[in-house]
Amino acid sequence: MSESDRDHEGRGAPSNMSARRRAPAASRNREPIFEVLQRVLPRAGLVLEIGSGTGEHAVDYTGRLPGIIWQPTDPSEEARASVAAWRAHAGDLEQRVRPPLPLDARAERWLDESPAAVVAINVIHISPWEVCEGIVAGAARHLRADGLLYLYGPYRREGRHTAPSNEAFDRSLRARDPSWGVRDLEEVAALARARGLALDEIVEMPANNLSVIFRRG
Repeated sequence: MSESDRDHEGRGAPSNMSARRRAPAASRNREPIFEVLQRVLPRAGLVLEIGSGTGEHAVDYTGRLPGIIWQPTDPSEEARASVAAWRAHAGDLEQRVRPPLPLDARAERWLDESPAAVVAINVIHISPWEVCEGIVAGAARHLRADGLLYLYGPYRREGRHTAPSNEAFDRSLRARDPSWGVRDLEEVAALARARGLALDEIVEMPANNLSVIFRRG
């Protein structure tokens, strides 16, 4: 069963009746994603996360990447409340995990500074294609010269699903919203290439997911 995680990262269950929420997906994919990020991210710089969901990744990864400043974003007010609660719970990380922003990835302007990396975990299949276009276009506009774009989730490859579970997941997504769905890796890569972002690496991940890394320049 493709982890992708069968539930949106921002739709976890309440934790201790507080605004902090937990997503089973975040617990399952935390370590495999971290193994990739700690290798590909720069030692220092700003990481802009699109669709931060519960905020668990933001706090956990920042705590283990001492040179990184993390900027969470999410268009959902509930998700931003969870991110803010995790940030407050983290205490001494508050200086490096910034308050969450209500960023729409399709917006023309994101930040007044250039991030070292843009990260989107389980986003592009649980949103309209225009959001994927916005993420790629925004990353191309805003990333610093050597910056990277990291996209995690399930993909079709050469027009085909990589596992029966991914195909079933794709059907369930499209039943919920026809604009959602597992994306073609080649189509995403072509979109990035047209914006000056080169496909740098594809990493096979657990549960039929991929980490896909693009770089500027």
